[in-house]
Amino acid sequence: MDALSLPGGIVAGHSMGGTIAQRFALDYPGRTIGLVLIGAFADPRGNQSVVELWDSAVSTLTDPVDPRFVLDFQQSTLARPIAPAFLDIVVQESLKLPARVWRAALEALLESNVSPELSAIKAPTLIVWGEQDTIASQSDQEVLANGIAGAQLRIYGRTGHAVHWEEPERFASDLTSFVTGCGIGTPARPFNTKIAKERPRTVI
Repeated sequence: MDALSLPGGIVAGHSMGGTIAQRFALDYPGRTIGLVLIGAFADPRGNQSVVELWDSAVSTLTDPVDPRFVLDFQQSTLARPIAPAFLDIVVQESLKLPARVWRAALEALLESNVSPELSAIKAPTLIVWGEQDTIASQSDQEVLANGIAGAQLRIYGRTGHAVHWEEPERFASDLTSFVTGCGIGTPARPFNTKIAKERPRTVI
């Protein structure tokens, strides 16, 4: 934001990124126009799926990272299939990370807990969660929704942890409506769902 001279913005995070987004909103409230949490955690430390991932694979991960591990991990976030070409892009992007980054990122997540501070988040907040998410629990979403004043919770049926991959059109529509409601205005051009399905996007 500083490099681009942006005074503030909508901060969105999926999964681990949701924890980072919460921390940003707490540390920089004046620069957080809105907060979007997708398949986010309230307290990752007690999350059985995250702990098991660390214990069973990531804690002992070495280079070169096994493509089968990455594929299995990415598929575990889904409740239904996505386009094979898109999944292949996700796997190839993930394989660019060395083992030390996997370990450091997950270890940091397991040490994070912003739930006691949620009431200090004042930015308009949208929480999106798939009802078949086996990684971030429904109780996580309820803690987030109850802890952040005025937060909106949207639950997508028949979707897993990666709701923005499984329901890109619906997610884009909900995100656009939320952004507009925050006073940002409408996008200059329609959202291109074909691009969204073919190329993953990281929103910080």
